[in-house]
Amino acid sequence: MAARTNKLWRLVKRPVGDVIEGALAYEEGVAVPEVKDGQVLLRTLFLSLDPTNRIWMSDMDQYMPPVELGQVMRGFLISVVEESKSSKLPKGSIVAGVGGWQLYEVSDGASYGIINPNPKLPLDAYLSAISMLIGGTAYFGLLDIGQPKAGETLVVSGAAGAVGSLVGQIGKIKGLRVVGIAGSDEKCAWLKNELGFDATINYKKENVSEALRVAAPKGVDVYFENVGGKILDDVLGQCNNFSRVSICGLISGYNASAPIPGPYNFAQILMHRIKVQGFIVIDYAARMGEALQEVEQWVLEGKLKYKSDIAEGLETAPTTLKKLFNGTNDGKLMVHVSKL
Repeated sequence: MAARTNKLWRLVKRPVGDVIEGALAYEEGVAVPEVKDGQVLLRTLFLSLDPTNRIWMSDMDQYMPPVELGQVMRGFLISVVEESKSSKLPKGSIVAGVGGWQLYEVSDGASYGIINPNPKLPLDAYLSAISMLIGGTAYFGLLDIGQPKAGETLVVSGAAGAVGSLVGQIGKIKGLRVVGIAGSDEKCAWLKNELGFDATINYKKENVSEALRVAAPKGVDVYFENVGGKILDDVLGQCNNFSRVSICGLISGYNASAPIPGPYNFAQILMHRIKVQGFIVIDYAARMGEALQEVEQWVLEGKLKYKSDIAEGLETAPTTLKKLFNGTNDGKLMVHVSKL
């Protein structure tokens, strides 16, 4: 059998501002290391593209060490075990976890776990709704940090995104009034007509502060934050006493090349005794089974809908990643790297 060769993306310079051409370098024909005792050879099936990729490229204070220059770019993956010298991950296992932007990876498997996909669902669902990164984030960010109560008003920014759309639907399952903030009429229509949001705001066309007074006439009890910037200020201005703000992401500032001011409505946190908490989904790793079991059941029952935006070929990854920052992605963004 011919020796396997790899293809991969390395981080070769720190991007400033937008993810620019030249930050990542593509390589083909790279030798795949021999699998040693305790290791496995993984072949990537799907590569997730996420806002956190931009954070990992930067030399800044963050929840994981940044990717070092010259290293393979980091990402969340679904892979198949091609060869195994590990009792933990047998050959043929389908696994999900943190690896690299590459076709093959030799690993000790510590950052991967076996998944057992339901044959009624496509495999990409397990990098989308039924994944730690998406389903787990939505589940714990809303239910554990947001502590919603039936009848309250939930506002979600980035509501048409992979996480935001699930947050809103889980909110409806739990009996909340749900308001989604998104960036196009098409996205707003999908949220309201397909996912059952009670109201939507197109932040590119509407004055968010004014529109929120109409969409949330009783004020805001829970805010799920994906965006940051001015939208955070607008929502803080209408938060009720003892409301909760769950900070999942601040994507509006990830490409900034200078410090970002604000929030200007910071005093509202004191005046209205607002609880504001940031979180990273890996904080909930020990409880992830609880979340994904329930999310999978909701998907199978048709209570949760999701979209996957899938590009073909590892070589498309950096160009495809840009869709997250210009708002052109339509669902959970990922790359199909190889067939099962």
